Amino acid sequence: MKTYISLIIGFLLMINPTITGAEIEGYEIVSRNNKENITLYGKKMNRLYRGFKIDFKGRIYTRSFWNSETSPTYAPQIFYTDINKDQKEELIITLTTGHGTGVKLEEVHVFDTLDNRLNVNEVIVDNPLAIIYKNVKTKLSNEEAEISVGDKEFKVDITPLKIKPENLSDNIGFGSFIDYEVINNNLMVRVSGQISPASFIGDIIITYEYRDKMYQAKTIDFITDMEKNPFYGPVIHSVIFN
Repeated sequence: MKTYISLIIGFLLMINPTITGAEIEGYEIVSRNNKENITLYGKKMNRLYRGFKIDFKGRIYTRSFWNSETSPTYAPQIFYTDINKDQKEELIITLTTGHGTGVKLEEVHVFDTLDNRLNVNEVIVDNPLAIIYKNVKTKLSNEEAEISVGDKEFKVDITPLKIKPENLSDNIGFGSFIDYEVINNNLMVRVSGQISPASFIGDIIITYEYRDKMYQAKTIDFITDMEKNPFYGPVIHSVIFN
């Protein structure tokens, strides 16, 4: 029964295009990876792309409930690389679902199977905010921000920022800046720590690994120095989760 249902779902999600890379009526090309012959299409509705279709090497897969910004600056990213160390490439697509002053919100979708069979397998990626709330403790005063990750503690002097007390948050906040990347064949996410509407003190960096049929946190870091940030350079300290 499960096999039969999977076949039906696969058939509904997949349509063979007549020409690889052909235009799809009513859709715009949102992003493209020419090297791997992967194209992402979306319908522009109310300043968002919605109802996506993935042309993966000549086969079409539909994702009706995705949405993403229409600005070329925030176009979706397409990665096709081995991120779970199984010697086969995974398809990773990041979407920007919102942006503004001090705000960037992304979501990620990972597929470990997109092939010539009726099999579309999107793998769960653990929510970075859930990871942070489970593993990170914070404290904020008028002079200092404290972050604890596992047995590591970080203290940041915030007095140079000269934030008025009425503008200072009650605690360090996460969630207004979420940025996914694939770096050195690792799926990673950067979540910035915010202490006022316009002030950030550093980034929580989570590196994922494939474990128990989903992507979970392997390491989690807190970094204030851009030169030591893996999104800009090498990482220097990590807390490993087993």
